[in-house]
Parts: sequence; C-alpha cells; structure tokens
Amino acid sequence: MKLEDINIRDPFVLNDGGVYYLYGTRAKDFGCHTGGFDVYTSTDLVNWSEASLVKINNDNAGCTWAPEACYDPEECFNSAEYGLNREVNWAPEVHKYKGEYYMLATFTQENRLRGSYVLKAENPLGMFEPYSDGALTPEEWECLDATLYVSKSGEPYLVFCHEHTQIIDGEICFIKLNKELNAAISLPTRLFAASSPYWADKKPKGEHYITDGPFMYRTKEGKLLLIWSTFVNHKYCQCVARSSDNELNGVFEHLPLLIDNDGGHGMIFKAEDKLYLSYHTPNTNGLEHPKFTLIKDNGKSIELV
Repeated sequence: MKLEDINIRDPFVLNDGGVYYLYGTRAKDFGCHTGGFDVYTSTDLVNWSEASLVKINNDNAGCTWAPEACYDPEECFNSAEYGLNREVNWAPEVHKYKGEYYMLATFTQENRLRGSYVLKAENPLGMFEPYSDGALTPEEWECLDATLYVSKSGEPYLVFCHEHTQIIDGEICFIKLNKELNAAISLPTRLFAASSPYWADKKPKGEHYITDGPFMYRTKEGKLLLIWSTFVNHKYCQCVARSSDNELNGVFEHLPLLIDNDGGHGMIFKAEDKLYLSYHTPNTNGLEHPKFTLIKDNGKSIELV
C-alpha cells in the first residue's frame, strides 16, 4: 500500500528503531462514526502494511480523529467504559518518553466541551489505556490537537489549541505537566492568536480565525520552532513560528508560510539522515492522504527542499 492509497487526515509518524508507525484520522465523514483508528507500518516510508484496526469506541460513538496508536476496544480501550463515548476522538499523537509510549488525544468531555487527554502503553502498537485523570486542558475550555514538548532542561509541557468555536480568534497555548505526564501543574499561557501573523487574512469582526495542529521542533542551532495550521485565502496552510528565547516563554515570530496550497496539520520526523514534514493534502473530505515532503534544517528555521 502506498501513501496515496491511505485516506487519513492528520498523519503522524513515529520512528521507533527503524520501524515507522503511521497513524491518522480515518477521513470518511471527517472521522465521525468510524469506530476506531488505523495504524500502518513501514521500513522504507514507501510500502505500508494494510491497516490494523485500532478500535477505541463502539459503533455508536461519535467522531474518531487523528490516532497515533493502536487499540483493541474489547481488551484495552472501550470509550463507553471510560466515559469517553460521547462524540469526538481527535488528534492523537504518540511520543516515546522515558522508554514508554504516551498518546495525546482529544475527546469530548462530560460538559460537551473538547479536551486533550493522555493515554499510555508499553509499545507503539498498544495496548493503550487512559492515563490522565480526565482532560489536562482547562475543563471549561474547548481545546484540541495537543502535542508534547520537553524543554532543554527536561520539563514537559502540553501545547494545544484553544478552539475558535469558543473564542472566535483561535489561540495556541501551553501548560506545564508533571514529570509523570498525567497532570497539569500550571495555569494555561497563551502563545499567540490565529489573527496575529502578518500574513493572516483581514476579516470582518466576528469571523473566525482557526488554529490547528501545533508541533514543536528544535533546529540544529537550537532555535525553537512551532509549526501549526490555519486557513489563508480559504486554503489550508502550514505555518511556522519561532521563539525569541528558544523556549515557550519567548515571543513567537511568524515566518513565511511553509505550504500555502491546501495542505497542513503537519509534524516533523527524521528518517536516517533525512528530515521530513508529514501532512495531509488535499483538505477535501474523502480525498485526503498523507504526504511526506523533504525539508532542510538551516539552523534558523526549516525550508522545503
């Protein structure tokens, strides 16, 4: 199976010992009522295994988006059992942290607002189980697309989107996590709003600005980048911002768009001596598929090759 044959959104790649694990939102109906996640494996980034079902809810569940880990619903993750069988299951990421595997994913909370949770497993194929005590994002906020960032001093943070659906002008924020990654230990801090880049559309008051899919990357010169997605001129775009102090407390400078032609929700991964941007394109339901584009780390930022 080739990438063009894989109909997913939000593709996330974990390179673990030379085996590449590809996870993503089942794209049909934007991931709604799909009943689970798929995982694909490869050793060459070209040929991919057939999907293995990663079912995390029953057939009556709502949306299931952006998985990055395997589940067997009967044995390891039944969303009804854990109180998560309400609506969305979105934007998971799997990070290897201190030898174990942590999945970050967005679920609908009991109050009907979305929040980002942490799940845990001993290997990238699962079995994953809920690990955090509910959402780590503020309970009263509408949030999604959390990613893990570990600072140069080893402090873990959750970087996430505060949804435009609640605040009109979407934001990217962060909170500090405990060392175990199962609790937030700070109040949220805003990094920037979706309307802040110099290239952002100028919209009438009340129209929405979207933040989507944050991911952190440190360049070979130690610059801290935040890649994220939004819409510019009605097209889904891949954006880059750079911290002034190379940590989350810096002021983020918005750089020129990396992709402006209907591709986004990206992440960066290494394969041997090469660096790739993984993202989905087009942003048209039913046609989405992963795309891996070679990028160059020039020390100050990243650029397409």
